[in-house]
Amino acid sequence: MHDQRILLEGRVRRFVNDHLVPATYRARAPLALEAWPVPDEPVPFAEAVQAGYEPIEVGAPWGRPWSTMWLHATGAVPADWRTDGGLPEGTRAELHVDLGYTGGPGFNAEGLAWRPDGTTIKGVAPDNQWLPVEDPDHIELYLEAAANPDVGSGWGFQPTALGDKATAGDQPLYQLRAFDVVLLDLEVWELVRDVWTLDGLMLTLDLDDARRSQILLALQDMVDAVDSSDVAGTAAAGRAALAGVLASPANPSAHRIAAVGHAHIDSAWLWPLRETVRKCARTFSNVADLAESDPDFVFACSSAQQLAWIEAGYPELFERIRTLVERGQFVPVGGMWVESDTNMPGGEAMARQFVAGKSFFLDRFGVETEEVWLPDSFGYSGALPQIVLASSSRWFLTQKISWNQTNVMPHHSFRWEGIDGSQVFTHFPPADTYNGSISGVELARASSQYREKGRANFSLLPFGHGDGGGGPTREMIAAAHRTASLEGSARVELTSPRAFFSEAEAEYANPPVWSGEMYLELHRGTYTSQLRTKRGNRRNEHLLREAELWASTAASGTGYVYPYEELEELWQMLLLLQFHDILPGSSIAWVHQDAERNHAAITQRAEALVAEALAALVGEGDQTLAVNAAPHARSGVPALGVSPVAAAAAEVRAEREGDGFLLANDLLSVRVDARGLVTSMVDASGREAIAPGEVGNLLQLHRDEPVAWDAWDIDEYYRRQVRDLVEVESLELETGEGWAAVVVTRRTAASTITQRLVLEADAPSLRIEHDLDWHERQKLLKLAFGLDVHADRAASETQFGHVMRPTHTNTSWEAARFETCAHRWVHVGEADWGVAVSNDSTYGHDITRRAREAGGTTTTVRLSLVRSPLYPDPQADQGRHQLVVTVRPGALVADAVEEGYRTNLPVRRVVGATPAEPLVRVSHPGIVVEAVKLAADRSGDVVVRLYESRGVRASGTIEVDGATAVQAVDLLERADAPGARPCGDLSGAVAQLELRPFQLVTLRFRR
Repeated sequence: MHDQRILLEGRVRRFVNDHLVPATYRARAPLALEAWPVPDEPVPFAEAVQAGYEPIEVGAPWGRPWSTMWLHATGAVPADWRTDGGLPEGTRAELHVDLGYTGGPGFNAEGLAWRPDGTTIKGVAPDNQWLPVEDPDHIELYLEAAANPDVGSGWGFQPTALGDKATAGDQPLYQLRAFDVVLLDLEVWELVRDVWTLDGLMLTLDLDDARRSQILLALQDMVDAVDSSDVAGTAAAGRAALAGVLASPANPSAHRIAAVGHAHIDSAWLWPLRETVRKCARTFSNVADLAESDPDFVFACSSAQQLAWIEAGYPELFERIRTLVERGQFVPVGGMWVESDTNMPGGEAMARQFVAGKSFFLDRFGVETEEVWLPDSFGYSGALPQIVLASSSRWFLTQKISWNQTNVMPHHSFRWEGIDGSQVFTHFPPADTYNGSISGVELARASSQYREKGRANFSLLPFGHGDGGGGPTREMIAAAHRTASLEGSARVELTSPRAFFSEAEAEYANPPVWSGEMYLELHRGTYTSQLRTKRGNRRNEHLLREAELWASTAASGTGYVYPYEELEELWQMLLLLQFHDILPGSSIAWVHQDAERNHAAITQRAEALVAEALAALVGEGDQTLAVNAAPHARSGVPALGVSPVAAAAAEVRAEREGDGFLLANDLLSVRVDARGLVTSMVDASGREAIAPGEVGNLLQLHRDEPVAWDAWDIDEYYRRQVRDLVEVESLELETGEGWAAVVVTRRTAASTITQRLVLEADAPSLRIEHDLDWHERQKLLKLAFGLDVHADRAASETQFGHVMRPTHTNTSWEAARFETCAHRWVHVGEADWGVAVSNDSTYGHDITRRAREAGGTTTTVRLSLVRSPLYPDPQADQGRHQLVVTVRPGALVADAVEEGYRTNLPVRRVVGATPAEPLVRVSHPGIVVEAVKLAADRSGDVVVRLYESRGVRASGTIEVDGATAVQAVDLLERADAPGARPCGDLSGAVAQLELRPFQLVTLRFRR
């Protein structure tokens, strides 16, 4: 019986492939074609239409990697297709364009069709090859064809030269296969969709399920009813044979699915940023065409940046989108500038993603986005729920955790609790895809995997081809309509994310709670890959903080004009570079070359703003002043202020001890042996930080050869192959006024590593400056410190606070978390003593502990400094790098917070006439000011963003010079929004704060 069913199912599929699909087009005729290959980078339509075109034939090769060819097509619907002046009943003329696709959607050639008047029609891609015929008597259009190479190459993860335009070569990638006017048989097309839906459903049912047999028999009847020699004439009979099984309604208890049109377009990845702009135009043109032809279709668009590109480069398409937004069919979601990484962006940058994104959607469309939409980011920070709520958003969606290697997420609808106790209703689509096609397999998977059964019954399915593949298709819409109520299937509803979340939240009154970060058990290498991109991010986050602080301070008393437009532009540039394939280091070489160049531009412009503001603030003079942008006082300089340079501190003791050296001040003594390793670190209390038999400053070189996803992954077995770098080429002592340093130089076969172990006279920490000339391949460089601390958990900084992670592996969840992300610092300690390790550029860490044979516990802190994956950028991380790590014994968490700022916001020196008092003063050292800026509405009000940094309750005051009143606001500076949450007594000009642990607050001071 089983073999008979296989035979019958095979008969149906062969009949479809051999007869039905070919009969979809009754006739075809070629159009006249001319081509103009663009000499270099893409050009706008107005330039392309004026170019010199030459004839091209179907079959011609075209498209060197990353090039563009414009095609000019002309013709008409053939007269012999028409009867009585019209086309045969049940047919429609359209165009079929095959650019010679060699793979699937999103990783291949793509095109955008234009009318001669410069308006867009729609895009073409491997699974969306048709264009409409608007005038059968006069067909004329231009097609902008992009020869994007398939850098994925079947996901073999082999090094490829295609990711860099300079090395990609000149050989054509594609061969033009078709550019025809065709006669679409609507009845045959509908029959093919009927069969596709029923066959997909049948395959998800058990072999002994009566419904499966019913569908199979109906499909057999369809094959019998359709004459293979006259498909057009008998297609209606075939549809009639299937009508009964298609009309049988779904069970009332069937799982419900909200199908939301979607096109996950990575803002850069295996293509450069400039190509993403065109991918958006192609996809959104398709979306507009679908929405205008089907009023039930709803499409969700998540990135303000992508719509900003369309507004700037495709104004006519942007106006079509604006109309569809008004109709509720094109729905802005996400509320972020881009779908950013959430592990590595700093707190203020994460907040600005929402400020920039929501502000754009409100300004352009009048839409308040409440659904945060991050299906593909590589894990989700425990601070995110609070930031979501502070932005006046309500809901959160992700899909990526379904990629976990070890553990399965236990919920699909739940409340996600952040580090401060905030909770946001969250949905995790059980179909396990954000590029759905509304197939039987996807619907069955959603229904079977949904973990809230009995309590709730509604999930969301994002459908559409991503990454320039065209988004949703008419075939997907047809599937949605057929599965609205179909026996054996989940029930599908075309709807919006807002409608889904509103109903899902109401349906599930008391959902379970997931507390803390949602750690992705995959892609752990993204905390380290492409160090220059990460260093640029960290540097510019802090530079923009400084630029806003000093501009606000200067504008409050000197006549300096606050640079609103410049700061907004720089923030938007930085936010784009935090996209989840740029900051993580998982893009092609071209993308990271662009990122490094753009980071350099941000740095230059932000430094200029800082210099201008400080010059206005301190005036002309010859006094050397110290400038402290950090939220903590240091070396005689108040927090957020400018003071005279303090008197020179005492000298550091620097002595040779045998083959090594001693560095010491009043706070710390450090011994470095002949191998350049730290064998002792004793703080002012006299306690030793280095564990017996252990060392610090140990560089360890690992083989780094993941099974797949080179730039993304670090696989657990990397630990098995390690080489300790203890050989020294040179070891020297340097001294200066107020400091001393041991300089260690090491060489491997390919690389040179220079470290400067610097101790300053007033510093509680050892600063280790690294200069790497890195030329390893498939290697990971770690920096280790074996510490005499019994720590069962470690604190790692995240946005507006820190997370606590176990150092043991009691459960599979803990074992899977073998590489973790931290921002400026990590801390390991006992109740009254610990060690803080800070950095200025890297994010990857691993922290472990082990018992010593003689008793006691060693806790080892390691930082991942640099990697060298081969895919997708075979030259990743090659060359020079500079980075800083500090180690501070005797530190509590409060000291770790201060150390992180000290490392990333060093005191500046300027020459001027007068010091400057801080614009903002806070009475409690645990209440940290993260941002000071002028209000976006240009009222002159001062906006201060702050948070409780230690994980304890804090009471204190904050005041702004000249303020007359203060109010709590949301991230968008609105006092009447849900994100403006209570934080104490704000009835006077001075805020009396009462903060819970890690609470994030935005205050607006009237002046």
